Amino acid sequence: MKPPKRLPKPRPNGHCRIVLTGGPGGGKTTAGDLFRREMGGKVVLVPEAATMVFSGGFPRVPQIEAVHAAQRAIYHVQIHLEEAVMAQHEEQILLCDRGTVDGAAYWPGGSEGFFEDIGTSLERELARYDAVIFFESAAVGHMSIEGGNPIRNETLEQAVKLDRRLRDLWSQHPKFMLVPHNPSFFKKISFGLAVLDGIVSELGCKERRRKMR
Repeated sequence: MKPPKRLPKPRPNGHCRIVLTGGPGGGKTTAGDLFRREMGGKVVLVPEAATMVFSGGFPRVPQIEAVHAAQRAIYHVQIHLEEAVMAQHEEQILLCDRGTVDGAAYWPGGSEGFFEDIGTSLERELARYDAVIFFESAAVGHMSIEGGNPIRNETLEQAVKLDRRLRDLWSQHPKFMLVPHNPSFFKKISFGLAVLDGIVSELGCKERRRKMR
């Protein structure tokens, strides 16, 4: 799949959105929550739609049609969740714990099938977001991905494959930032927070300039 030459115009409301994504056990949720607390009212965290769907009782089973149904549900929850948070927090930058492109990596049969089924495209979904910060899975370093999320059920091998598929898709965004695996979780999160701080500062400046015109 070739990178898009040019992204469509961003959504008309100009709301800044940053995706935190990556393979299972990457630390994105931890980093996002820490950054939200540090920044106070400047940013707001959009929770992970998949966790909400599965923890709410949606079956997580391996049958292909069930996986398709789950990813459709997650996509639409993600869309409307972002809209709801955006309406509630009109001035803040949105930190999205995963984004609409993630479902393509989980879709049996390949990402093209996901976009065709949903009625969208990779280019359109990438254009929803101003920046992507990718937290590489700890599984890449053969480290445990067990954590506090009871919904997670991937093996280390599955996590590595998901990490690669997600990275192949999201890396086509023009403002893609990688937070690589580090044996020290503290150092990895510290680096991720520094990347986040730089991106938010940049996007915040753009937002203020836009309002001044």
